[in-house]
Amino acid sequence: MAAVPGGRRSGTAAGTRFFCTAGRGLEPFLMREVRSRLAATQVEYISGKVFFTTCSDLNMLKKLKSAERLFLLIKKQLPFNVSSVSKGKIFNEMQRLTNDDPESWLNAISIWKNLLELDAKKVKLSQKNANPLKRKVGENDIIAKKLKTAQMQEIQENKECQMEKQIEEETLEQGNFTTKRDKSQEELQNDVAEAVDTQKQNDLTFRVSCRCSGAIAKTFTAQEVGRVIGIALMKQFGWKADLRNPNLEIFIHLSDIYCVVGIPVFRVPLARRAYIKTAGLRSTIAWAMASLAEIKAGAVVLDPMCGLGTILLEAAKEWPDVYYMGADVSDSQLLGACDNLKAAGLKDKIELLKASVIELPLPSESVDTIISDIPFGKKFKLGKDIKHIIQEMERVLRVGGTIVLLLSEDHHRRLKSCEESSVPLNSKGSRTDKPGSTECLNPEEKAAISEPASSSFAASNQECLDRMPPFGSLVPVECYRVSLGKTDALIYKYKKSHSPGQ
Repeated sequence: MAAVPGGRRSGTAAGTRFFCTAGRGLEPFLMREVRSRLAATQVEYISGKVFFTTCSDLNMLKKLKSAERLFLLIKKQLPFNVSSVSKGKIFNEMQRLTNDDPESWLNAISIWKNLLELDAKKVKLSQKNANPLKRKVGENDIIAKKLKTAQMQEIQENKECQMEKQIEEETLEQGNFTTKRDKSQEELQNDVAEAVDTQKQNDLTFRVSCRCSGAIAKTFTAQEVGRVIGIALMKQFGWKADLRNPNLEIFIHLSDIYCVVGIPVFRVPLARRAYIKTAGLRSTIAWAMASLAEIKAGAVVLDPMCGLGTILLEAAKEWPDVYYMGADVSDSQLLGACDNLKAAGLKDKIELLKASVIELPLPSESVDTIISDIPFGKKFKLGKDIKHIIQEMERVLRVGGTIVLLLSEDHHRRLKSCEESSVPLNSKGSRTDKPGSTECLNPEEKAAISEPASSSFAASNQECLDRMPPFGSLVPVECYRVSLGKTDALIYKYKKSHSPGQ
């Protein structure tokens, strides 16, 4: 199995070791999700990756919503030291990733194959179980005709000699016995052949996908690293390189903090949702926002600036027994949202309205939950309107209700300036969790694989929360700084403590 710090292995009787990549800032969401959805153990993170052990099958692993991609872990170790050694020595160290522990690679490949084969068998079995039902529904007339024909043949056979019938039956029984015995031997031979083939691994084609960051990226290109590792794998296992359509992909990420090697479990990233026709907000961010909103069955959930409806789609897929509404002033955005709802089969679950977020056609305190991505950037300059937007959301939200917003740094500053006279929130009385807490790291790996960015990330989240005063009756209770690629944003969770004016 794959050796990792602390002597754990990637596949044991207790489960298989995986890791997922995640957008920066989403690690706390993913850690909570693997624990609740997969009953995962040994959950830990480094910036952009979450490691865990689980016994769950691929069907359950496919349901992860806050992850970008899923990998079977082969190796996780300390980084290569590029400051004081030559290129040749570092290349030799890279080759030792395969040469020093070939068993871990073979065991990881075996686990990977077993996962895929088990998943394929389950799919085949479900299709097989569904087919007889289809035949029963569509072939009643044919079955009746066959029964009638069988009855006529039986009458004809009764006219034949009883002795001949007995001889036929005896011959048939002998034939069935022989056929079953031959079939059993054939299956046994196939099993043996498959086992031998698995051990040899000679027919495997592969490619290496490499990512370098930090100091090592200044010394080596990803292509150089991939070539060194690829040659080592071909020499060690006899695998054949195939850059276009390989059976197996090997993923390697080298940074100043760690060296991670894994196998992508699925070709298509988990973050690429099959049910979303036109992508808007990143699906992982949308799901993370919905997961914070405490959505309950029978609730009324509103996105007053829904755009293409990504947040509503993610929420409705996960929490179906809810009444969802989306509003937007843009006809093109609403048409795109309508297309997405149709493609996802959720048109009857989500109601779309053309309305301004500043003048929502809803009674006061009529909504349980509000989740919204407040637009920002060069295209959307809301300016001081952010205050009026939040006030209207506050109006339609019930007391005790939840608002989850995605805000830019500028939004954050403007909201803060709107309430400069307010008393700062005591975070100890309002916080429900400590996002990005360093307790997520395995204690024995803190010294070996720690990332300053992770602790500073958590401190930044806490600082944002401490500096954000209540907005009217809306009290901030959680804050997460997340990456949107080129820019960062803040996910804020508010609770409505009382009716305005009280």
